[in-house]
Amino acid sequence: MTGGKARPKKDKALKVCGGKLVKTGEILVRGLNTYKAGQNVKGKDTLFALCPGEIYFSKKKTSHGKVRTFINIAPVTEKSAK
Repeated sequence: MTGGKARPKKDKALKVCGGKLVKTGEILVRGLNTYKAGQNVKGKDTLFALCPGEIYFSKKKTSHGKVRTFINIAPVTEKSAK
């Protein structure tokens, strides 16, 4: 196929697991609308970390009755990181 567009990109995925420690600016999700930005996370299509910490997931119900999964970061202090 011309231009290599025949296959979908494979980099669209969840990049982290729950409980993993991440650094500031690390990409958490790329190209998925399944996960939404929670605490200390920013972005729409590509979610990234705003501070270093530990990943955890939470689910909330919207006003329309849909359940959304949010990615959050629990900040890690300097003393607990060492």
